[in-house]
Amino acid sequence: MQFRRQAKEQDGVNLTPLIDVVFLLLIFFMVSTTFTKESHLELNLPEAAGPEAREAPRSVEVLINADGSYSVDGRALINKKLTTLKSALSEVSADEYNRPLVITADATAEHQAVVRAMDAAGQLGFVNLSITTRQPEEN
Repeated sequence: MQFRRQAKEQDGVNLTPLIDVVFLLLIFFMVSTTFTKESHLELNLPEAAGPEAREAPRSVEVLINADGSYSVDGRALINKKLTTLKSALSEVSADEYNRPLVITADATAEHQAVVRAMDAAGQLGFVNLSITTRQPEEN
């Protein structure tokens, strides 16, 4: 009997394809990365003498109680539904959606109630939205 030696397979892992993929990813990220330059302009505004600007338009105020009920410009709404809030905002603003809208919510009011008010304002097209806060008390 003659025994022949069989060729021994290499037990190593070929890393060449892995290195190729890593380099391709590196090149991709280098090319696709955007670098932003922040520039700061220093402006010296001109002075002008003239009549004062007319009064700012009267704002629409939405009050949100601790239980999540709404009041629009001092009038309480009958329920907490989005459609009721939207119709009240539309009626009070007289379809002038460029008027400022101020949301004043109780600190313990549900977050959903505030989001619902913001959603109603956004769906109607209000662009000037602000939320009322207060200064923390000093101890």
